[in-house]
Amino acid sequence: KMSQKQMKEAFVSNLNGTSVLEITQGLCFPAFCILCRGFLIILLQHSCSFSHTWKTRFFIDFVILILPLVATLTILASFIPLELLTVIVFGAGLLYQIYQRRTCYARVPVQKILEKFLTISVESEYIPAISSFRVITNVFTAVAILAVDFPVFPRRFAKTELYGTGAMDFGVGGFVFGTAMVCLEIRRKDYIKGSRFYYFTKSLYTVWPLIFLGIGRLVIIKSIGYQEHITEYGVHWNFFFTMIVVRMITLLLLIIFPLNKSWIVALSISILYQLALDFTPLKRLILYGTDGSGTRVGLLNANREGVISSLGYVAIYMAGVQTGLYVHKNRSHIKDLIKVACFLLLAAISLFISLYIVQVNVEAVSRRMANLAFCIWIVASSLMLLGSLLLGDIILSFAKFLIKGALVPCSWKLIHSPVTNKKYSESLVSETERKEPSLCLIIALNRKQLIFFLLSNITTGLINLMVDTLHTSTLWALFVLSLYMFTNCLIIYILYLQDKTIKLS
Repeated sequence: KMSQKQMKEAFVSNLNGTSVLEITQGLCFPAFCILCRGFLIILLQHSCSFSHTWKTRFFIDFVILILPLVATLTILASFIPLELLTVIVFGAGLLYQIYQRRTCYARVPVQKILEKFLTISVESEYIPAISSFRVITNVFTAVAILAVDFPVFPRRFAKTELYGTGAMDFGVGGFVFGTAMVCLEIRRKDYIKGSRFYYFTKSLYTVWPLIFLGIGRLVIIKSIGYQEHITEYGVHWNFFFTMIVVRMITLLLLIIFPLNKSWIVALSISILYQLALDFTPLKRLILYGTDGSGTRVGLLNANREGVISSLGYVAIYMAGVQTGLYVHKNRSHIKDLIKVACFLLLAAISLFISLYIVQVNVEAVSRRMANLAFCIWIVASSLMLLGSLLLGDIILSFAKFLIKGALVPCSWKLIHSPVTNKKYSESLVSETERKEPSLCLIIALNRKQLIFFLLSNITTGLINLMVDTLHTSTLWALFVLSLYMFTNCLIIYILYLQDKTIKLS
């Protein structure tokens, strides 16, 4: 008879994933939820004195952003297209309501309003779409790492064994991509003014939290005999170690190559790595170890998946750097932003086409090896999500444009082109907006990403030790999952409000 631990390991092993299309639809769903949340906040402000207490704000954000994701990964997993349709229709209805109640340009035809809208500029200390991207991948991962242990979680969403695209496989890649988009090199343009060696050593210092987390996770898991999926990274390796290796290699690459050539580096690494998999014994080494019989003796054999697949994640990281650089560069005019969003979506579509070609002619997606197809898939899905979020931000800006003084946390601030009227351009950013603290779950989770990830890992472990996840009813599983997400989000939200920032991320 199998032990509880072995049963849990078997439950998450030997799976083949789902279609790329289903995962893409599932990823675009939260982007529309974020847009609807913006519309709702505008309407609530406009129609009634919307209470600004942090409790209401938290509740609205939790119900609109977190619960739908929990449902999508569990009971509504078979109805993702329907969910998408519902949220689009609902959003369109809300936008129509906003348009009907518009306070700016009340007697002007639509074309004129749109012309005026295209002339405005926006500003924000950070790019809302990037923050939302990082939060969605993080929340998605947090829900999945616990949900996967329950029968209500569709097996096709779990991590794949050798080939295939599981929804959880996107989580890791999306996390790497999201981290790359806001890396120090992009935020501090003058980073290489001093000596490159000094910069490198200084940046290595930022890796210590990951080392601490990686070793901490390893020690805890081994000491309590927690169930593990060995073929995921190996015996001792985990996601934090992959991040350390990726960060150290990319630090060197970004010192050697100019930032705006990151995409060439990404492409070269993923292609060379794929050639190595196809024409050298590397693939055999990953799958069967040095002696070809799948042993785990010696450090490299024990952790071969984790060590070697880091190369694929380096390529994904470099692609993220290039994307972050591009999005940060063009960001003031609405017209420019529309071009950026269209470019991201077109790039995503062309990558999905090349993914199809690579899967047919070279090799299928494999998270275990992080091969060429895997890198293309992660980057394509990431661009798709980022493009949808950016498009959502533009539509939300239009809704804000229609109603004077509308405030939505984590969105662009609108400024009219300074040429027309200097005084008016100042007055668009209202007094309340300057004083109003942005009480917003997205900002809180974005600021405290690593703490949230760590917290989710700890609470997942605790729940697994307390609850027999394999034999739970659907209702009980949903209750546990919602409570788990509620607790994690609330802790992070309160931490953010207190602003006792442990500078980890």
